[in-house]
Amino acid sequence: MKLTYQGHSCFIAEAEGHSVIIDPFLNGNPLAKIKPSDVKVDAVLVTHGHADHLGDAVEISKKNNAPVIGVFELVNYCTVKGASGHAMHIGGSHTFPFGRVKLTIAHHGSTTEVGAVGNPCGFLLTMGGKTVYHAGDTGLFSDMALIGEINTIDCALLPIGDNYTMGIEDAIRAVGLLKPKMAVPMHYNTFDVIKQDPESFRKGLEGKPVKVKILKPGESLEV
Repeated sequence: MKLTYQGHSCFIAEAEGHSVIIDPFLNGNPLAKIKPSDVKVDAVLVTHGHADHLGDAVEISKKNNAPVIGVFELVNYCTVKGASGHAMHIGGSHTFPFGRVKLTIAHHGSTTEVGAVGNPCGFLLTMGGKTVYHAGDTGLFSDMALIGEINTIDCALLPIGDNYTMGIEDAIRAVGLLKPKMAVPMHYNTFDVIKQDPESFRKGLEGKPVKVKILKPGESLEV
């Protein structure tokens, strides 16, 4: 699987001729190197309804005839706006032509201009024989140990920005619970209130059995 970081919490995952985008916050994202019109994907995965995650999901869905995938209430919100969608909920999984998606809990909120749109979530995305865990916006929670026990996580995408999500110390603890082969920090430096030095995350995991990869917007890695 090839993962390309688009800033904040947005990633594009590609494998075996398929691609998906997660949390497509591009318009208004000062770190993004691409526009919604540049995106060609098979699906749009959205962890929750906040504007810096839902972002351009409806536009990308319409342009690509690609379903928005997420919790039931958020997907319904998107389909009312003309997107196509595949509604799921926490703990559920589904196999799509591009791969398998399973929803995990996340401790956060999920609102749009109409109010609450269901629970936030994280994603376990399996494509090309590799599994990536996108934690979404979340605080640290002990069931991350269960997620790591049940799943072989090749790469964990974890927020480190603090204030709204885990900070660096808690993200380091999360790696210990999840036991991924690789960890990538996200959700930092987009706004002043979430300014962080990702090198502190890397240093905090030195000597641990995990490879830390810090991506700049537009950079890719092979999982």
